[in-house]
Amino acid sequence: MVNRRKFIHASAFGSLGILFSKIAAGNQVPFTIKGKPVVISTWDAGLEANKAAWEILHKGGRAVDAVEKGVMVTEASQNCCVGLGANPDRDGFVTLDACIMDEFSNCGGVAFLERIKHPVAVARRVMDKTPHVMLVGSGAQQFAIAEGFLLEEQKLSEQAQAAYEEWLKNSQYKPPVINIENLPVRQAGKQGHGPFAPHKLSNGEWNHDTIGMVAMDTHGNMGGSCTTSGAGFKMRGRIGDSPIIGAGLFVDNEVGACTATGQGEDVIRVAGSHSVVELMRQGLSPEVACKKVIERIVKIKKAKAKDIQVAFLALNKKGQAGAFALHPGFRYAIKSGDKETLVTSKSWFNE
Repeated sequence: MVNRRKFIHASAFGSLGILFSKIAAGNQVPFTIKGKPVVISTWDAGLEANKAAWEILHKGGRAVDAVEKGVMVTEASQNCCVGLGANPDRDGFVTLDACIMDEFSNCGGVAFLERIKHPVAVARRVMDKTPHVMLVGSGAQQFAIAEGFLLEEQKLSEQAQAAYEEWLKNSQYKPPVINIENLPVRQAGKQGHGPFAPHKLSNGEWNHDTIGMVAMDTHGNMGGSCTTSGAGFKMRGRIGDSPIIGAGLFVDNEVGACTATGQGEDVIRVAGSHSVVELMRQGLSPEVACKKVIERIVKIKKAKAKDIQVAFLALNKKGQAGAFALHPGFRYAIKSGDKETLVTSKSWFNE
C-alpha cells in the first residue's frame, strides 16, 4: 500500500515540474539541475561570491562549506553593505550579523558583533562547537577571540565614511524611507549590491543591503548563509532578519532553502524564509512561493509597502531557483557548471 505522505510528496513535486515547464520561458531561471551542484546569491555581488562557493561545490564538497566561503568574499570587500567597512550605526560603530544552516538543520548565528572580519565564520563555529544557535554582542566577540579570530580595527570604506558624514549633518533618528524612483539601477555584470545598496535618496536618507546565499551540492544536500552590516545608521543594538534562522535564512533538506534581503523588520514579522520553504513544501515553485510571502507583507503594510523593499530568493531540491521582490530592481546571481548569470526577479509593484 502506498504511504499517503510519500504519495502527497511525490504528487507535489510532479506538479512542481509541470509548473516549472510552463514558466521557464518567463523570468524563471532557464535551466534545471538535478543531481548537479548549483549556487544562488542575492544582488550583483553574488557573481564573485558564487565563484568562491563553486570552488568547493564542483569538487564534490558540502553545500554548507560552499556558502560559508562564498559570502566571505563579500565580507572581505570594502563596501557599504557587508563587513567591517560598511555603514556604521548612529553612534559610528559597525556591527555585523550573520547566520548559517546545513542539511541536518544545524544552524548558528551571531548578531551585534564588532571588530571581527568574518561574522559568518563565527556563526559556523557557533553551529559546530556550541549547544546554542545564536550569540550576540560582547559574548559573540569573546567567543570569536577564543576561537582564534583576530580583533580588527574598524575602518570605514570611503563610501561609508562619506555617507556617515552626510547623515551626521541632520542626524535624524527615524526609520529609513525608500524612494524607489530615485534609486539608480546598476548595470548587469558590474560588481555591486543592486539598486538598494547604500545610495543617497531624494529625501536625504540612505539605504542598505545584505548578501544571502543558498546552494545544493553534488549529493543533493543543501546549505545557506546570510551576512550583513544591517541598516545604515540604525539605532544602536538594532538587529534585523539576517542572523535569524527562519527569517533571513532557512534550509530544509527535504524541500529547499530560502534567503531574504531588504527591510529586516518586515521579513521577521512574517518569518519570511521559513514561510517560503513551507510553501515550496506544498508544491509551489520557488518564484511563486516567494511571491506569496511578498503578498503577505503587502497585506500587512498596506500603503506603507511602497516605502520599503523586500525580496526573497529560493532554491528547491530539483535545483530550480526563483525570486520575487516587492519593488523592481532586485537581481540575483546563479552558477551551475559553465553557466553563470544575473537574473532580474519579478516584483509586486510592476505587475
